[in-house]
Amino acid sequence: MNTEQTTGGAPAWCEQLPEGEPAAVWHSEAGFAAPAAIEYADDTIRADQALKKMRNAIGLLWRGDFQNGRQLLQALGRRLDRKTKTARLSADEPLAARFHRYRMQQAQRARLLGLVLIRIESDNSIALRRAPDWEQALLQVYGPAHPPMLVSLRELLGVVGAYEWRRKGVPIANCDFRIHPHYGVFSPSRAEYLTLVMQAALPEKCHSAFDIGTGTGVLSILLAKRGIAQIVATDSSPLAVACAQENVDRLQLGAQISVQQRPFFPEGRADLLVCNPPWLPGKVTSSLDAAVYDPNEQMLQGYLQNARQHLSPGGQIWLIMSDLAQLLGLRAPNAMARHFSNNGLRVMAVYETKPTHARASDSSDPLHEARARETTSLWCLAPIDTEN
Repeated sequence: MNTEQTTGGAPAWCEQLPEGEPAAVWHSEAGFAAPAAIEYADDTIRADQALKKMRNAIGLLWRGDFQNGRQLLQALGRRLDRKTKTARLSADEPLAARFHRYRMQQAQRARLLGLVLIRIESDNSIALRRAPDWEQALLQVYGPAHPPMLVSLRELLGVVGAYEWRRKGVPIANCDFRIHPHYGVFSPSRAEYLTLVMQAALPEKCHSAFDIGTGTGVLSILLAKRGIAQIVATDSSPLAVACAQENVDRLQLGAQISVQQRPFFPEGRADLLVCNPPWLPGKVTSSLDAAVYDPNEQMLQGYLQNARQHLSPGGQIWLIMSDLAQLLGLRAPNAMARHFSNNGLRVMAVYETKPTHARASDSSDPLHEARARETTSLWCLAPIDTEN
């Protein structure tokens, strides 16, 4: 829980609450700071009036009908989207600059929409008219015991949506199982890279594997389904470790897959090393960015630099990457080849596919020029000093 903390370790109570409002803690799973000021808002406020206040960094603590609060949030989103469309990114602007401006616009949109606030009581109830019974969904993210909290309505809706994903599971293309992602853990929504893992030829006599940055555990599960007897899945995030362990347990694969909280490699060596790091180099501005952006390519570099010492003789190092960063101008065209060479690795095989997600064919996307050309690759690597 990313509840703000005082220096003594106790929850930081909001100082900005309207007069007469019972004490509450500011809470943001994304790590956003509390608003500079907080005012009440209810069914009488108009979207334009609310947006003006939010642009002045005022949080609006909703006191009206809950469903009307959702409608207000949707109306605010439409206004912000219309404004973004009227200030379209220039097609003549270099893609890298266009990307950074687009990302800044999206971050600003998220911060503004995050200023519609809801109070959650200690038992995870919401004391508003027509508020849904979401205690079970909130329990999985916020826990059973906490002070009253103020949270963003936008985040709250995300928590509930993630709960439904976790409850129902996400189907995996061409597989007979589902993955149940937790809130804050990247969902395996892009099936093309999973298909590559199922198609690629395994190393000869492949009995063990390490899955680095496992997330939901989906790659480990695919490798187990392919018959690898011993797999260690690691992740630095405790949320991801809990998620991966739950998915392994659901599928009764605990005899094959061990999940560990580690930043990179476990002890020992394996016949196959697998990693699907974040595909874009860039600064992480919220906790939810960590699955998309790799600051200074720390995970990519760390994986490639340390892989050889954890690889069994005759084994392979698999790296799953998109070339979107190169197409956007965020990474040099020959950067991957240079990374491999600098770490004494050679390419044994490459499996490639085109993305199938909706944004790849959306011509209105400001980054469509790059997304339409994107290729996802599974690089099969081996140390240069090995013969096969």
